[in-house]
Amino acid sequence: MSITRAIEINHFAYKISRNWDRTFWAFDIHGTILKPNYQYGNTPDEFYPMAKETLRLLSTLPDVVMFLYTCSHPHEVAEYQRLFVENDIIFKYVNDNPEIPTDPKGYGNYDKKPYMNVLFEDKAGFNPETDWQEVYELMLNHYGENK
Repeated sequence: MSITRAIEINHFAYKISRNWDRTFWAFDIHGTILKPNYQYGNTPDEFYPMAKETLRLLSTLPDVVMFLYTCSHPHEVAEYQRLFVENDIIFKYVNDNPEIPTDPKGYGNYDKKPYMNVLFEDKAGFNPETDWQEVYELMLNHYGENK
């Protein structure tokens, strides 16, 4: 499934059919948002084309909650968070979604895997060279140019 199809179903359609006020989007960093350099101690900061613009747009949407889903070391996460804030990109959580806790009688267990509706992950098929542009256009088409 392409990322835009996942957004169409898991964000737009489910929000309507399930009467949700927001959905949760998880983002890997390396190979998804930023170009990796594979050098410990040299935290990469080069965004893929349209990643920064798309994440800025998503950060303004009240019905999208974004969180990082990363294996980065804690000191790297702090560096990334600073980089993102400096670029007006707001991730609410890191490897966690406390807004959807595990309900012992509920459908899922979110103790070790946070609940998400949309996943941006290169290892799951996200292509950072082309998919950011598609997401940006989809969101502009839905929310309008005012965002």
